[in-house]
Amino acid sequence: MLEGMAARIARLLVSCPDRPGIVAAVSGFLFRNGANITDLQQHSTDPEGGRFFMRLEFDAARIAKGPADLRRAFAAEVARPFGMDWRITYADEVKRTAILVSKADHALLELLWRWRRGELATEVTMVIGNHPDLAPYAREFGVPFHHVPVGAGGMPEAEARMLALLEGRADLVVLARYMRILSEAFVERFPHRIINIHHSFLPAFAGARPYHQAYARGVKIIGATAHYVTPELDAGPIIEQDVARVSHRDGVRDLIEKGRDLERQVLARAVKWHLEDRILVDQNKTVVFA
Repeated sequence: MLEGMAARIARLLVSCPDRPGIVAAVSGFLFRNGANITDLQQHSTDPEGGRFFMRLEFDAARIAKGPADLRRAFAAEVARPFGMDWRITYADEVKRTAILVSKADHALLELLWRWRRGELATEVTMVIGNHPDLAPYAREFGVPFHHVPVGAGGMPEAEARMLALLEGRADLVVLARYMRILSEAFVERFPHRIINIHHSFLPAFAGARPYHQAYARGVKIIGATAHYVTPELDAGPIIEQDVARVSHRDGVRDLIEKGRDLERQVLARAVKWHLEDRILVDQNKTVVFA
């Protein structure tokens, strides 16, 4: 390897039963293979019998092994002896993102704006809408828009069309206020790779017109929650949440405006962290190394 070569950043995510020697084994393996560790974060639920989580970034430019050989060596030398769930990804292997929408534009526009500014390390391959309303926004950003209405055939037919569009074109699916419930079969095609933005702090006001319900109850804070989608509605692992204070002076329109602002910010952070491999799922919780 030549001096002065450009860095190639790789990321290693690990979860396993906690025991002595994990960090030493990982760092020793990377040292022997010529890697330079540039960032390391770790968390243990309990040093005595708990679970250990780690996110590590390293410069792989001077590693002689290719990605496949490096993964095989790590599995044999480190991962299997420690019973690890793990993955190695490379920052230059950009994930592909598809965005599903209905009529609300705020979440979509936030993602597209951040993507165009280079804040989201992804390729936005498409926007799919069950209504055509947001097509002009997608095209303004140079992203293909596909109108997949829920017609007489219902959601099974619409999901079949969406899956055909997504096949080989999406590593991540983002529900940017997509107002349809996805089937278990659809969700299972993208395990922990569908992110939804919920219009409140979960658990919260169920059903329609949540801000009207919140106003009627005189709430003092409103919130937004980004989470991975699972077959159980709005019960997937939570990635990020935020709140804003409100008062008796705020009407329904004020709550909606503040809520949409929260939704934009929370969803964008969750998507960014997923794209940067900062999230580890632990049963129905997440460990987020932000």
